[in-house]
Amino acid sequence: MTIGLFIPCFMNELYPEASMATLKLLEKLKFNVEYPMEQTCCGQPMANSGCSQDIEKLAHRFVNTFKKYDYVVAPSGSCVTMVKEHYEPFFNDNKDYNKIKTSIYEITEFLHDIAKIDKLDSKFNYKVGVHNSCHGHRVLKLGSASELNIPHFNKLENLLSLVEGIELVKLNREDECCGFGGTFCVTEEAISVAMGKDRIKDHMDSNVQIMTGADMSCLMHMQGIMNRDKNPIKVMHISEILLGETI
Repeated sequence: MTIGLFIPCFMNELYPEASMATLKLLEKLKFNVEYPMEQTCCGQPMANSGCSQDIEKLAHRFVNTFKKYDYVVAPSGSCVTMVKEHYEPFFNDNKDYNKIKTSIYEITEFLHDIAKIDKLDSKFNYKVGVHNSCHGHRVLKLGSASELNIPHFNKLENLLSLVEGIELVKLNREDECCGFGGTFCVTEEAISVAMGKDRIKDHMDSNVQIMTGADMSCLMHMQGIMNRDKNPIKVMHISEILLGETI
């Protein structure tokens, strides 16, 4: 089995540590991983801005880049959702896209559902709060959405519980949106910041030391607010914690 590692463009530029942690985590678990150098943005920023037709070239580039791999894995629920749910109009029952659509996974989804790992040999001695991003939680179904009133499950929490020393904190509104929304945070800044502050307060009320999640974009939004407010809560991508990296 060979995995094609897809690193979202903003993570490549702004969060190289989280990107490298994803690679190290997969290699630590003995997967054969390749990083195709020709990869680029999935097109989500343009789609979020209403320029959906402009991503066609990127969609075809993505499929041509990753079609040879058994699985495509990425540390981002929103970018995986972009490929799985929004490329369809650019492909007419194309076998390469159909293969990609069924073989691309967000990193925790892959480790939980495909690899089915039950041990990690990692330590992380902090109180951790999980931010469940909207795309990952409700589109990829990484966890149970509270409005559905179904039995609770959460793939991120299941994986984090394998880390020695970690204290997972129960939040009051665990699947509430942070307000980032891609370009929404630019066009509706005030609402976006207010929603982010609400999400942060939930973590503060539970005395969280580290906020984590499967989408660095949401974490980036709240990290910016916390930095401006000199809030002591730190932000880490879930790959970094599963790997057992230090703050």
